[in-house]
Amino acid sequence: MTMTRARFSVGQVIHHRLFNYRGVIIDVDPEFQGTDEWYQQVARTRPPKDEPWYHVLVHDSDREAYVAERNLESDPSGKPVDHPYTSRAFIGFEDGRYIKGSIN
Repeated sequence: MTMTRARFSVGQVIHHRLFNYRGVIIDVDPEFQGTDEWYQQVARTRPPKDEPWYHVLVHDSDREAYVAERNLESDPSGKPVDHPYTSRAFIGFEDGRYIKGSIN
């Protein structure tokens, strides 16, 4: 197995190239970890399974998305993401990115 290095990291604000939404990364999988059924039904562009995939809190929503690296780019806005779970996953927002931690 070849280890691919992730381009994005936890706390980074991203933009989805295909669906035009912003979000924040809360977890990174080095390769696809979903089921074949999910991949067949949801991943219609058939992104590579052997590259990083990201768990993303979607801005202005209560949704979480699972996204292939090739569909993401950095978000240059410097603005925070409006999602009800950002305060559970991060302890703050500074210089355009979230600070990892928990405020239990």
